[in-house]
Amino acid sequence: MFGLASRQILIILIFAFIGWAACGATMGIGMSLTTIDAALIIHAIGAPVYFIIVSLVYFKRFNYTTPLTTGAIFISFVVIVDFFLVALAINRNLDMFRSFLGTWLPFILIFSATWVMGRVTARGSSDR
Repeated sequence: MFGLASRQILIILIFAFIGWAACGATMGIGMSLTTIDAALIIHAIGAPVYFIIVSLVYFKRFNYTTPLTTGAIFISFVVIVDFFLVALAINRNLDMFRSFLGTWLPFILIFSATWVMGRVTARGSSDR
């Protein structure tokens, strides 16, 4: 994958998982404490914040990939896990993908937050 060593790929995927897990925890806690609409709004606000933090740490400490590549890897991880684990295994339907606020807006914001943080913090990338 992108000419990276296995250890580098694992590190990138760990960072993607951390961001995804923070989003999942937000939804889980939010749905248990408030309405689904409020939980979705909190998630839409929290998702880019989590990925700003995750990206900042990743780019400052590792910076194996360009901001564009990192954004693509992070959002691909989130989409794949949401599709196979959350939608198919847990919810047993694809209804979550009908919600712009619940799915598509956070996807857009996660990618954008990662890309912007990479552009701001990473050094030596060609897509800045």
